[in-house]
Amino acid sequence: MFRSVARSAAGKHLLRRGYATESVPDRKVAVLGAAGGIGQPLALLMKLNPLVSRLALYDIANTPGVAADVSHVNTRSEVAGYVGEDQLKQALEGCDVVIIPAGVPRKPGMTRNDLFNINAGIVKGLCAAIAKYCPNALVNMISNPVNSTVPIAAEVFKKAGTYDEKKLFGVTTLDAVRAKTFYAGKAKANVADVNVPVVGGHAGITILPLFSQATPKANLPEEDIKALTKRTQDGGTEVVEAKAGKGSATLSMAYAGAIFADACLKGLNGVPDVVECSFVQSTVTELPFFASKVRLGKNGVEEVMGLGPLSDYEQAGLESLKPELKASIEKGIKFANQN
Repeated sequence: MFRSVARSAAGKHLLRRGYATESVPDRKVAVLGAAGGIGQPLALLMKLNPLVSRLALYDIANTPGVAADVSHVNTRSEVAGYVGEDQLKQALEGCDVVIIPAGVPRKPGMTRNDLFNINAGIVKGLCAAIAKYCPNALVNMISNPVNSTVPIAAEVFKKAGTYDEKKLFGVTTLDAVRAKTFYAGKAKANVADVNVPVVGGHAGITILPLFSQATPKANLPEEDIKALTKRTQDGGTEVVEAKAGKGSATLSMAYAGAIFADACLKGLNGVPDVVECSFVQSTVTELPFFASKVRLGKNGVEEVMGLGPLSDYEQAGLESLKPELKASIEKGIKFANQN
């Protein structure tokens, strides 16, 4: 019974997300950090995606077991597990999309900034390998703090002579997923029909959901908008506290990462009008990187879209987030250029 229900639900989901039944191009996707709390469910979700023909799972330990487990799922892609730096080349060669959830999770009392010194070094090393072995791949950065790890990646790629601003993405999709879910609950709307752009960055007040542009429009009072904004910004902390020190937002992040990777694959395959919010190199504001709606295509970023009309509350939020986001970006650039 579970199997039939799961198949039916999956089938409806795939149709709703615009998958075609005809043959699609071969695409190799790598998950770096595939044995971790985000990496394992993300590996499963990518195995379920019919646009993936080869799935490379990499981590510093335990990946062969994860790969063996996921490989038994009866979907199109072939799965291989790679472990340790000696096998990173094999994992990356020929990749179209590389997803990076590698790093340590946030623990109670730990800010995203506390993660920086550990995760920044991990990201720097992985991006050096990407520059060497699959310089043309689309890179989906999940490792926190995204506001700093994306600039780190950009600097590493610049040094290697492989940087293409159209192919580097900070995955901020979870902020949009949360905003949609919370808004739908308050507006009593069907969550499947809800859309909420989320701009700025991917930490605390740098996360700015644009509920004034939410659809369907619900005309919520300002106190509700402020509460929804705060909850979206604090969504990660909400999960950390609920798990009482035993984890962070792994399952919802894996889901969000899979949605964004799917959008990238559709763009590569020429599906028109694929739009998601992402933290990318940008001229939307004076900051060098900024999250906003991005149109995806065969070259990665086809268009970085503007902010649209903002409410007074959102305009104030935009001005408030800029100093913190600027500092995080500069911190990443500084780290990447050390040594």
